[in-house]
Amino acid sequence: MNQYETVFILTPVLSDEQMKETVAKFRSVLTDNGAEILNEETWGLKKMAYAIEKKSTGFYCLLEFKAEPTIVKKLETAFRRDEKVIRFITVKLDKYAAEYAEKRRNKLAKKEEA
Repeated sequence: MNQYETVFILTPVLSDEQMKETVAKFRSVLTDNGAEILNEETWGLKKMAYAIEKKSTGFYCLLEFKAEPTIVKKLETAFRRDEKVIRFITVKLDKYAAEYAEKRRNKLAKKEEA
């Protein structure tokens, strides 16, 4: 199993509840196909570098997971079919990026405890 990281941007017209439902939908796409979710972060509403579909802001979300390579195609198909998704990117993490991601997760966990 490979380790992947996907970041996707949701349209800013969604309510907070709709945004959480959409993230849960993509999380379930992964778990239903046998992926293991390592980390999930919602970065919130952020300004984008340039307008996409006449929108200058969007809800940024990150999912980090371990899965077989075939699952990535299913996830990206789900992204394309959902009109709430403005942009997405999925990246396979090499061993150095995976180590960095783990350090980052640990650092965030310590911050939340304090």
